[in-house]
Amino acid sequence: MSKVLIVSDSHGLDRELTELKQRHRHEVDLMIHCGDSELYAGDEAIADFLVVRGNCDYERSFQNDIIAEFAGLRFFVTHGHRYSIKSSLLGLLYRAEEERANVVCFGHSHVLGAEMVNNILFINPGSLRLPRGRLEKTYCILDIENNKAELEVFDFNRGKIADLGKTFYFSKGEN
Repeated sequence: MSKVLIVSDSHGLDRELTELKQRHRHEVDLMIHCGDSELYAGDEAIADFLVVRGNCDYERSFQNDIIAEFAGLRFFVTHGHRYSIKSSLLGLLYRAEEERANVVCFGHSHVLGAEMVNNILFINPGSLRLPRGRLEKTYCILDIENNKAELEVFDFNRGKIADLGKTFYFSKGEN
């Protein structure tokens, strides 16, 4: 089993990112920040995260998009603003298909969500600072084993939100 912590839109919160790293350091193998950290590359709070550049980030060394191979899956990480995700996931879907991605991690809307489209898992972990559509300040952990991915959702302040967990299955040979 391999686990990935996914967070986005922390908008300057450094103490919270450091606490997330401490909280989950022994259970996760990869940490992803989907942009709008508003931190600089040298900031200790963002160290150890795979980080992309959001529309509120001024750190030029952060890439707009990252492709990463992990646990037998191809991850496409982006903030989402360059794909107009607030109106539709279609642009992001097309790009994910071009990149042959299995998992897309993105933010920007601050809205928690996860869905499988065309055998591609789309995950928006919500926001640690300014959640929309709910009160909880959310992040996710994706537990991957073979063709199965279990998504756990956490409220930063209260821990795991049991009724929001989902299991997704990847069809072999697609993408």
